[in-house]
Amino acid sequence: MVSTELKKNIIVWQSGYSVKIKLLDEQHMHLVKLTNRLFASCLSGREKSRVAFQETIREAVDYVGYHFSTEEKLMERVNYPDIKSHKKEHVDFVREVFIKLEEFSSGKILAPINFVYFLRDWILNHIAVCDKKMGNYFLAMHQSGELHKITFKVKRDEAANRIHIR
Repeated sequence: MVSTELKKNIIVWQSGYSVKIKLLDEQHMHLVKLTNRLFASCLSGREKSRVAFQETIREAVDYVGYHFSTEEKLMERVNYPDIKSHKKEHVDFVREVFIKLEEFSSGKILAPINFVYFLRDWILNHIAVCDKKMGNYFLAMHQSGELHKITFKVKRDEAANRIHIR
């Protein structure tokens, strides 16, 4: 039996998705919210769906860039050993997004829902593997006292939808 929440949302946030970094967890929750909004737009009828999807996809693509930038700056700040591999995952994701957007632009009927499923799978897999690994690294640094030696200054720039980390 499928829960009511799962019927209207393609992803239901669970505490097990947490990477134990509040800033990143909040951003992941927002990505889940955007994915659910994209899913809802796919269920709203063909023409209404295309319009809603176009509006939401712009915000989602911008937010993904913002989120990736945040993760990468944090990893740079702590000299995260697997940063190269993590960044490659981000680059590969962006490349695939452009392919999916081209499918949508060319009018492929199933492009919106295929994109939503791609986004859901990628987000959950990326969080479960790469981001959890990064979170564990931060936790180990915190437990060893090494993280306390690093100063983070986080400034949110709402106009540019960016976070500046120093």
